[in-house]
Amino acid sequence: MARIVMKFGGTSMAGTERIRRVANIVRKQQAAGHEVAVVVSAMAGETDRLVNFCREANALYDPAEYDVVVSSGEQVTSGLLALTLQSMGCKARSWLGWQLPVHTIEAHAKARIEDIDSDALIASMQAGEIAVIPGFQGVSNAGRITTLGRGGSDTSAVAVAAAVKADRCDIYTDVDGVYTTDPRIVAKAHKQKAVTYEEMLELASVGAKVLQTRSVSLAMKEGVRLQVLSSFLGDDAIPADELPGTMIVSDEEMNQLVEKGDMERQLVTGIAHDKNEAKVILTRVPDKPGAVAHIFEPLAEASINVDMIIQNVGRDKGETDVTFTVPQADLARAQALLEDRREDIGFNRIITDSQIAKISVVGVGMKSHAGVASNMFRALSERGINIQAISTSEIKVSVLIDEDETELAVRVLHTAYGLDSNEEAA
Repeated sequence: MARIVMKFGGTSMAGTERIRRVANIVRKQQAAGHEVAVVVSAMAGETDRLVNFCREANALYDPAEYDVVVSSGEQVTSGLLALTLQSMGCKARSWLGWQLPVHTIEAHAKARIEDIDSDALIASMQAGEIAVIPGFQGVSNAGRITTLGRGGSDTSAVAVAAAVKADRCDIYTDVDGVYTTDPRIVAKAHKQKAVTYEEMLELASVGAKVLQTRSVSLAMKEGVRLQVLSSFLGDDAIPADELPGTMIVSDEEMNQLVEKGDMERQLVTGIAHDKNEAKVILTRVPDKPGAVAHIFEPLAEASINVDMIIQNVGRDKGETDVTFTVPQADLARAQALLEDRREDIGFNRIITDSQIAKISVVGVGMKSHAGVASNMFRALSERGINIQAISTSEIKVSVLIDEDETELAVRVLHTAYGLDSNEEAA
């Protein structure tokens, strides 16, 4: 018998028929003798609808009241799932964020979980009751409802799994695992049996939309074993325990899998792409101490994440060009902030480009193998794909290219690293 936390996203909860399908999946896990808690998202599109209501009511809305409104989507699905499970003869009840409670910091719309009081929840699970918990929300020290930001239900599920010391946290989505790349672009993409926390963190941060970055980071910190599965399987599908999706595990567990022969050690785990980046170039910036700080301080204060940064060799004595990328949604705000600071920074022009894409190659094998970056550059150059910027980490190489060349670049690199040829990316 295991203690399992299951999480279902918005597409899995979109309507009573899909909720009934989810209930069947949950019921089978409990029938197998497991203790089960379920974390649910709002129905697909519901949070956007609630956000629009807030904007219509008051364009300068109070974040605390915003949280009250948008958190209601998960309250509806948790109640509906509990009702559906009860109709199938299961003992089930919903636990809202304030009832556990899920304690968060006082930061509305972007709260972080501090801890969860899990004693009552564990007692309920041990008594054979299925606990249904709305994701994405908690309660502040002041007793106000808070929300965790978009995609926060993944983080809720991992936090619950850590609090109840679950054997596994199953994240059910509209895909059946983590692939070597987007299978809609590369037909020969393969599902991974397992990837490390570190690899999944990098993949999530550079465009792979399977898991929220914060949830992977929390799982890594708390040692929660994650599994990514599809909730869109037939009623006669093999249970999750027998047909796993992709496990997200520690380096130690990955090494054990390799030693047992269950996995092959890969140089590259996956190719990710992200079209939601925008490039900013500031020309003729004074080449002196403090100039770069003047550029990035206002962006940091506005919580605008900057990714790639390149400071070019100055064309004239005492001047340089600075290039960097920001999320496309933040481009207009970043441009306005920089224009306001033009005098302090001392640049000449702002040049922006939102028709770009970031392509990333990720794999723990890079730690011990040279040549991954050079292979990437050579493969792209042979197909005439120009690289506009480069950034690296210990297990990742990312490049910026024209958006029109995204699909071609992904296919070229998938082939270049031998990911096409695997029977299954093991």
